Amino acid sequence: MPTMITYDLYKILKQELKNGSNDLVTRPSGQVIRERIERDIKKEKDGETISLDFSKIGIIDYSCADEIVAKLISRLIGGEYGEKYIILTGLNENQKENIEVALEKKDLAVMAKMKDGSSLVLGTLNNYLKETLNLILKKGKITAKELSEIMRLEANTSGTRLLNLHKKRLVRRIAEKRDEGRVLVYLVCL
Repeated sequence: MPTMITYDLYKILKQELKNGSNDLVTRPSGQVIRERIERDIKKEKDGETISLDFSKIGIIDYSCADEIVAKLISRLIGGEYGEKYIILTGLNENQKENIEVALEKKDLAVMAKMKDGSSLVLGTLNNYLKETLNLILKKGKITAKELSEIMRLEANTSGTRLLNLHKKRLVRRIAEKRDEGRVLVYLVCL
């Protein structure tokens, strides 16, 4: 099973900008940080989950959130980084608000873990995908057959929902050997 790789944004901020601040502000600063993260992500193996750790960051303004988070997620979904996953961790309420606005403006979503340990999806996700994702969060992992049974859905509907969540990089897809043969299992990246 792939591991979780944590990128300490405070450390990256100190290395790249050397300005003494712990805040992520302005689009040019965001671009420098994003470009560094992109260089690092490209070196990671396919299947890895990269956690962007905000726990030592002060504020992140909208322009920086757009430049770093929204662009990274957009490019991730576009396949520019290969088969990888990005989550956000260590967020406080103010950071969450600005990141969520940046994601919503581009119709994107990302999994996040707040400083208090709660997990949620930030950004835009339609209700039926949100409902499916919440079920996966509760159960930890699920197959299309299990989803069909629990939510009383047609098999192709449950498979499509899970595939859409995977394409958005909100859930990981792995193959498991079971009694009935090889089965695709979907699980959260947190």
